[in-house]
Amino acid sequence: MKLYFNVDYSTKVGERLQMLINEEGAVSQTHPMFYEENGLWKGEVDYFSKSISYQYQLVDDRGNILREEFVPHRLNFPHNYKEFIIFDHWNNKNFPENYLNNKILHNKLNAFKPEKISVLKKHSHLFRIEAPVYNPNWEIALFGSTASLGNWDYEKAIHLSQTDFGIWEASVEIPENEFIQYKYCLYDKQTGKIIDVENGENRFALANNSKDVLQIISDHYFKFKLYQMYHDAGVAVPIFSLRTDDGFGGGEFSDLKKLADWANETSLGIIQILPINDTTANYTWTDSYPYAAVSVYALHPQYISLENLDFPLPENLISEYEIEKAELNSLSLIDYEKMISGKWKYLKAVFNEDKEKIYKDRNFKKFIKDNESWLVPYAAFCVLRDKYKTPNFNEWKTHKKYIPGKIAPFFTPKSKDYDASMLHAWVQYQLHKQLKEAVDYMHDLGISIKGDLPIGIYRYSVEAWTEPELFGMDFQAGAPPDQFTELGQNWEFPTYNWEAMKADDYKWWKNRFKALEQYFDAMRIDHILGFFRIWRMPISATQGILGYFYPAVPVTLDEFNAWHIPFNFDRYCKPFINDEILWKYFGENREKVFEFITSNQDGTYSFKEEFNTQRKLSDFFKKNPRGSIEEQLISLCANVLFLIEERNGQVVYHPRFNVYHTDSYQYLSDWEKKTIYDLYHDYFFKRQDHLWYEKAMEKLPVILNATKMLICGEDLGLVPDCVPVVMDELAIVALKVQRMPSDNIPFYNPKNAGYLNVVTASSHDSSTLRQWWKENPALTQQYFNQQLVQYGKAPDELDAHLAEIIMKQHLYNNAMLAIFPIQEFFATDKELTNSEMNNERINNPAVFPHYWRYRMHLRLEDLKHRTDFNKKISDWVRDSGRL
Repeated sequence: MKLYFNVDYSTKVGERLQMLINEEGAVSQTHPMFYEENGLWKGEVDYFSKSISYQYQLVDDRGNILREEFVPHRLNFPHNYKEFIIFDHWNNKNFPENYLNNKILHNKLNAFKPEKISVLKKHSHLFRIEAPVYNPNWEIALFGSTASLGNWDYEKAIHLSQTDFGIWEASVEIPENEFIQYKYCLYDKQTGKIIDVENGENRFALANNSKDVLQIISDHYFKFKLYQMYHDAGVAVPIFSLRTDDGFGGGEFSDLKKLADWANETSLGIIQILPINDTTANYTWTDSYPYAAVSVYALHPQYISLENLDFPLPENLISEYEIEKAELNSLSLIDYEKMISGKWKYLKAVFNEDKEKIYKDRNFKKFIKDNESWLVPYAAFCVLRDKYKTPNFNEWKTHKKYIPGKIAPFFTPKSKDYDASMLHAWVQYQLHKQLKEAVDYMHDLGISIKGDLPIGIYRYSVEAWTEPELFGMDFQAGAPPDQFTELGQNWEFPTYNWEAMKADDYKWWKNRFKALEQYFDAMRIDHILGFFRIWRMPISATQGILGYFYPAVPVTLDEFNAWHIPFNFDRYCKPFINDEILWKYFGENREKVFEFITSNQDGTYSFKEEFNTQRKLSDFFKKNPRGSIEEQLISLCANVLFLIEERNGQVVYHPRFNVYHTDSYQYLSDWEKKTIYDLYHDYFFKRQDHLWYEKAMEKLPVILNATKMLICGEDLGLVPDCVPVVMDELAIVALKVQRMPSDNIPFYNPKNAGYLNVVTASSHDSSTLRQWWKENPALTQQYFNQQLVQYGKAPDELDAHLAEIIMKQHLYNNAMLAIFPIQEFFATDKELTNSEMNNERINNPAVFPHYWRYRMHLRLEDLKHRTDFNKKISDWVRDSGRL
């Protein structure tokens, strides 16, 4: 079979195109292409399969790849032709058919069945376009300049068949020997009419005079108008926050069905939740933090429904269970410790009662076999964590180092740990079944679910135990100072060893996305900036302020010399302390500080060796409290100008964040201040951008192409210029939170949002709108007058009318998604607002660890029957075109 490829691409001198053909189970084959004229490249391939997957690459004269397509082309060939001429286009990731042909489309078209087309021997052209059409009443049609294409007559347009999700094809005979112009259009099945023709110039094709050759016109990107593309509205709520009659002190996977019923009543098409992986480290309230998972695969037992297990509760426990359930459900906030201990008590009781039946369950056995790569080490980890009362495997008496051969026996019946291991495996099986059942229910309603992928892993997790080589265990990840906290954030997660992950083509990430794709249609990547660079701190630091970006182009000693900066290691890289600074930090308590510092005999002081890091001080204070001076001493450790990094046997330097705000900086000469300030500005705002672009483009395309989920990136914080460029190129949907604008403005106007955005008024990391309204009266007044276009003095409280205006501003715009925390829906109705306003905040990033315990004050059963409220929300969504 002969394939003749044609593709338009403008190249520079020394550049050329080549084609990479991917065959499953075989090495990809590279084929050269040859330049003809007017930007047209041609290639000829002998091929012997009825389907093909391929990509174009731009290379230089040495064969180095300069650019390549992230999304492969896929074609199927009819059996009655032996030669095909293919007219192609470079396949950009951010063509709408690529980022919109995802699991959400599959949900919206849940009744879709692929159509077949007949390619007859008399046909000369096969037209193919990838066009995700979200309205089930619309079809793609084609008309053009020749009689066989209808002579531009709507009534004679040729209807294409949807042969796969978002792929439309029609095989036609065009006998005319003339230049062909054509366009695609939208046909409405309900009205039986063409309702719109695509924008832009006419497309064109060539006549085909050879009866033995089929021309395949492989088009990309139906030129949709914005209103014709996918737009949706949704609700964001942690699963643990759901309140129903069925829950046991917190929301459960099964409650998603009732949430979906409410979403269906209000025309909301997407439900967004927080991470759901197991975070059980010590069974205390600190485990409520959903971003510190002990496994990136295991689901959290807090979400299990005890009433929907495969086996019932033992009869002698039912009364006790009902009493505990009523007590926990009467609370306004989650009591995590009572909830999780209660669930484990009853889970163990059910497991022990029906253990023999559980062990014989074929589906359970299959679940273990299908998931053994993560389930076996996870179950063993849980057993050892519980046995030694700590997730810190370095403190275990056995199995400190993970050796698969020594862990496998945990799942053999003769092992003393067999029952405990099987308990954890069975709980995961039940969680999987309950979540899958809830997701299937949502999909039957055409509602999609959006998950949340934490950027880091917990330091004492299964992954850190089993694959430590993939992580920077000597470092901690976090975030630089921002509007949430002036000291930055230290999440205490290890960083990623990207070079090790790259060595096996990011298999760890691909497997992670594959696992998430079992349940989710869209995914929010938490802190997507971490794929460009991460804010990392040495283990010796406790505050995020002592971090620096990695990777980064550092400052070297030669560079200090080039800037004529009189570098002195002790002055620049150690905390600068003099008498004035001691008085400023400690006042009359300054004498107490001399336990920790020593005089340099020149009017300055240094920390003693045993106290010269934040970690040393923090560890000391845990056993030896020193009251009010503790926090100030730890902060004094950060009074440095530059942070050090050892790289390839050499010490390099990074300016401390906000170096010009340090007390150390204030004691420099004016000339030193200016020069260091200029160097700081160069380091943070100029020199890193190209490196970070390269690092992101190394990993993100590979990882994203491993999933059919719609990918959204949380890109808040200190955002480098390269981030929006990469996100646009890869069609990653960005986040716009009105109160957290990336530009130097007080708040973001959602009407300015482009298509590839999620707009929202608040997030789980911020206060709710009602709380925010009272935080800064001057800013609220500005918002009231300028953003909401209201006159006079702003009211003291955010009322339902103003909450409605804010929500409508976020609905009526071009952004793909408008998703609101459930608290903001309640704020639009005075009868539904929570009288305990401060109970509605989910997280405060300035407080670590924070107790994540928000629970809806209303039951979902009652919310579904709030007919007027639900119709009001539904009308807003429908009127804004978000369906």
